[in-house]
Amino acid sequence: MPQIECPQCHTAFTVDESGYAAILNQVRDKEFQRELAERERLIEENHEQATEMAVRKAQEELREQLGKQESLLSSTEARFKVQLSEAEWAAAEKQAALERDRDELRVRLEAQQQEARTAQALAVQEALEKERGRSIELERELGLLRQQLDAQKKSFETERQLEVERAERKFADARASIERERDDLRGQVQQVQAEKDQQALAHRAELTEKLAAKDELIADRDREIDRIRDMKARLSTKLLGESLEQHCEVEFNRLRATAFPTAYFEKDNDASEGSKGDYIFREYDEDGHEVVSIMFEMKNEADDSVNRKKNEDHFKKLDRDRSAKGCEYAILVSLLEPESELYNAGIVDVSYRYEKMYVIRPQFFIPMITLLRNAAMTSLDYRRQLEMARQQNIDVTNFEESLNDFKEKFGRNYRLASERFQKAIDEIDKSIDHLNKIKENLLGSERNLRLANDKAEDLTVKKLVRKNPTMKALFDEAASAALPGEGASGDE
Repeated sequence: MPQIECPQCHTAFTVDESGYAAILNQVRDKEFQRELAERERLIEENHEQATEMAVRKAQEELREQLGKQESLLSSTEARFKVQLSEAEWAAAEKQAALERDRDELRVRLEAQQQEARTAQALAVQEALEKERGRSIELERELGLLRQQLDAQKKSFETERQLEVERAERKFADARASIERERDDLRGQVQQVQAEKDQQALAHRAELTEKLAAKDELIADRDREIDRIRDMKARLSTKLLGESLEQHCEVEFNRLRATAFPTAYFEKDNDASEGSKGDYIFREYDEDGHEVVSIMFEMKNEADDSVNRKKNEDHFKKLDRDRSAKGCEYAILVSLLEPESELYNAGIVDVSYRYEKMYVIRPQFFIPMITLLRNAAMTSLDYRRQLEMARQQNIDVTNFEESLNDFKEKFGRNYRLASERFQKAIDEIDKSIDHLNKIKENLLGSERNLRLANDKAEDLTVKKLVRKNPTMKALFDEAASAALPGEGASGDE
């Protein structure tokens, strides 16, 4: 759907096709015609430049091809001349070789004749006969050689003539081929020129059709403007006979079932706050959440009214009713100030005076509701996404708080357990130290007992009485007294 932007607050709104067409018909002026003429001029200039560039490029390509063909023709002629000169030179060489052979034969013949004259002096008759025979043979050979020379000369002349004819035919064929290619290129140039002329004619015809379509479009829009003006005049006449509120209600109920199935549009009958508006519009989504709410005020007056009011006279009351009823937007549907260009131009945003307040003519009643409803639906989607993100943030915050609480309690329990564990370790260390001391004492006692035992085992009577003569005498007496008794008992 198209979007429009408010020239004052620069807020973009989405409207349907009918509303956009109605608004577009209101803003057409001379700027549209001037821009259309400028675009046509630019299109024509671009087409002419493109055509000239195409022709220039074709001419350059043609000149390049003609230059190539002429250079090819000149190179072919030079090559044929070189071949012809080579053939003439070869014929001259063959003729010179034949003349050299003839001279050699003539020299040989003269030498043989000289030999024959020399031999003639030795044997006249025999020599004469032999000389005659040889002369006849030589003459016959000379005749044969002359015949061969003539045949070779005729054959060479015939071959040279054939070579010259073949070269001339090749040269003529090449020239004819080059001329055909040149004629083809000329035909291509003529075809390009014809195509250029045809494109120019087609462009002119296209421009003529576009101009005709533009004129028709302008005429259609003029007729649409006249129709809208007539409709406005008839609508004003009709609304004087019936209430503007009824007209708006009828227009809304006509589209309620299809365009606004979940909307509420009723008269405001609650005057508990001291005043009330004309109509309240509320729409809800599938979950029952409010999408948009609008407080409407409809104002009209007769042309012959004495106390004429302005639209601004109703702004304060409309804003108070909107706030009292908890509506988001406030819209004044007004036929006041019929000659004002500001209010006749379309939707007028007066939020610079009161927040979210607009003034419209009756023909923009449905488009305005649709525009605000679509903007609110988009805003509702954003609010849902924001709420979802906020809920996710709350979940994350709760999770972080639970995690921090767990970490804090776990840390406290860990500290307590660590302190008690350390105390137990200290007590164990003390016990170990005490046991080590007991162990050392026991080891010392065992060492002393071992030494005492060693000393006791090492103690003898001799060692005891060694430095005590008295005890030594007593032990000796005791020993001697014991010896007879042992003998008597043995005798018994």
